[in-house]
Amino acid sequence: MAQKRRHFGRVRKLPSGRYQARYLGPDGQLRPAPETFRTKRDADDWLADKQTELRRGDWHDPDAGKVPFGEYAAAWIKERELTTTTRQLYGSLLRHHLEPAFGGVNVAEISPPLVRRWRADKLAFGTGPTTVAKAYALLRAIMGTAVADQMIRRNPCTIKGASTVHTPERPTATVQEVYDLAEAMQPRYRALVLMAGFLGLRWGELIGLHRRDIDLDHGAVRVRRAVAELFNGQREIKAPKSAAGKRTVAIPAAIIPDILDHLERYAEPGADGRVFIGAKGATPRRNHFNRLWRKASADAGIKNLHFHDLRHTGNTLAASTGASTRELMSRMGHSTARAALIYQHASAERDRLIADALSALVDKGRKTKRKQDPERKGHARDTAD
Repeated sequence: MAQKRRHFGRVRKLPSGRYQARYLGPDGQLRPAPETFRTKRDADDWLADKQTELRRGDWHDPDAGKVPFGEYAAAWIKERELTTTTRQLYGSLLRHHLEPAFGGVNVAEISPPLVRRWRADKLAFGTGPTTVAKAYALLRAIMGTAVADQMIRRNPCTIKGASTVHTPERPTATVQEVYDLAEAMQPRYRALVLMAGFLGLRWGELIGLHRRDIDLDHGAVRVRRAVAELFNGQREIKAPKSAAGKRTVAIPAAIIPDILDHLERYAEPGADGRVFIGAKGATPRRNHFNRLWRKASADAGIKNLHFHDLRHTGNTLAASTGASTRELMSRMGHSTARAALIYQHASAERDRLIADALSALVDKGRKTKRKQDPERKGHARDTAD
């Protein structure tokens, strides 16, 4: 019986007795299988799978991923449109956490087991969970681009939830605590504390305000820029993180007199004058302000509250008014509903506690009434009969 002629690929028997499979790729190059086979049937099956890939248009150049990860990752960061702070963060994560493990490894050789082992070692040797999550997220994004570039077939970062940063629930201040902190602060920063606590603005947004951004006649603040402090100590004036970050936030009437007093006493003159400046006329630095914040917190008897928690406070208060998700997104400067829903959930939980307390009062009132009128239940039964 004549042997069936092969139409795709070639199989040859090696001196070792094993079989080698080869095929002509779409690029015109003769491509050998990455391994030899024990039987001719195994080699034929491999070629059949490769032919199916070609017919589906799912073929990948096996040499495309033979690029060192460190080289590819550095180019990945360079090619992205990133803010200076994000670029510095990615560079730091790459140098300190990804390159030591993957820098010299070819992109195609980074496998799910290798990624899992790297992550487990990082956590076991004391790297903070937040840092590990951020490094993993960066690795996943880079490898995702490698998939799109057809360097690899699948992303090796497959650990569910590994890129999620789990942060503990931040505390919120009461209205009175916000005022206590404002009173304990240096007078020139009193309005800054009140605006953080009741408008929910970020530190960089507050420091970036100019006089023209505050419209007291209409009770509103226009957020158009933010001041970012870089890792090297330099500062950068930039646009908000997203288009939603450019927004107008209404000012509670209760703090307008405080803002007016601040503008008259401490802000720079002119429409372009900075609203918040230090005693020597410089834009405040976060590390210096944090020292003042810690002292004010101690003087006010408030523990474990960071300045950024005032934004959390302002957003929680806004949610407690019954604001819709879209309204909260607009006020907070978020382009997605995720954060707004968190605050609404917190507000709903508080409302549930209030309802439970009311229920207890209702039950207590009914029991008291029943004790005062023990014949009511029997009378009702007689009437029904």
